[in-house]
Amino acid sequence: MQANILINVLVALVMVWTILWKCYSVWTASKNNDKKWFIALVIFNTAGILDIIYIFGVAKKKWPEVKSAFSRIPNIFKK
Repeated sequence: MQANILINVLVALVMVWTILWKCYSVWTASKNNDKKWFIALVIFNTAGILDIIYIFGVAKKKWPEVKSAFSRIPNIFKK
């Protein structure tokens, strides 16, 4: 029973992780008019790995800029 809860929590965390990176990478590719990257990022789901490669490697974003973008996401866990 506890193993199922742990698995569910881990899956939920991976989903949130993937969705955040996916949204930011697709948005960045769209802003940069990188059509091939946009299509690849939308089609391939790699748990954020391809998204992170695009953001930091191709789009040349720096961590403070990415952190700032993520900080604008409302914290859904605060009451």
